[in-house]
Amino acid sequence: MSMSWTPLAVTSVIAFQLMAGPPAAAQIYNVAELTTTEIESLDRSKTVVVLPNGILEEHGPYLPLFTDGYMAERLTRDLAESIVKRPGWNALVFPMIPLGNGGANEIARKYSFSGTYSVRFATLRAVFMDLASELGEQGFRWIFVVHSHGAPNHSRALDQAGDYFHDTYGGQMVNLAGIAFPLGRASEHATKTEEQEQEDGFTPHAGMVETSRVKFLRPDLVKDEVSRAKPLTARNWDDLEPLAKADDWPGYWGSPRLATAAFGANHIGYRKLCLGGSGQRDSGRRRPERASTVK
Repeated sequence: MSMSWTPLAVTSVIAFQLMAGPPAAAQIYNVAELTTTEIESLDRSKTVVVLPNGILEEHGPYLPLFTDGYMAERLTRDLAESIVKRPGWNALVFPMIPLGNGGANEIARKYSFSGTYSVRFATLRAVFMDLASELGEQGFRWIFVVHSHGAPNHSRALDQAGDYFHDTYGGQMVNLAGIAFPLGRASEHATKTEEQEQEDGFTPHAGMVETSRVKFLRPDLVKDEVSRAKPLTARNWDDLEPLAKADDWPGYWGSPRLATAAFGANHIGYRKLCLGGSGQRDSGRRRPERASTVK
């Protein structure tokens, strides 16, 4: 699903771009494998905590429930590799947090739908606020949350946790999907053919683009029957609800039958560029009072 820009994301990524230098030895740490003393030895001023976040959500009859999580895993890896190219910087990567708010099925007010396991907004926000508190008390000041789930309240919960982290600890906790998604969506329209655009239409969920990404990342999990998927073409947001209210709605919009691994590879490559080299592409929505905190 599509994403909105987050207030701090562009400012924080610009800061990393300004600190870019020649490649340094990779220092990517999996937090689950470290000891207490190894955690204590990390330079807090140059350690970025990366929190990958996924959701178990229906993606129709052809894609796995953890579709968003597989994308977040790939983006997390790409981000960590980008961080450690900055001399002296570490990436401290957490295990996947498989919790999310708001499945696509809720657009049609189908609040119980096979395959979607959503948590409440307050629960999601509390989880990330609790992690922010633990990390803040231990002196960490840079946290990036990486996810691939487009429900507005999901991002709002993460943004509010980030506000809490900044206000309480003076650090930056950034929902980086706010950068990767808008630029990534721009790329998908640039690479679809006119015929594909007409058939896929407006689709925030499990259409050609998302199916292509999974075909590239986890082809073993895409059902062969996708080649015979019926197009469910919408032209705008207003078209989504009537399509999804149908008793036989399969859980997607658009035309997943058009998906290819090559299209998915191109799309993921563009998002990697967004995370690792898009610092100069500013949305214009930043908070000046926070820009001064980035050093």
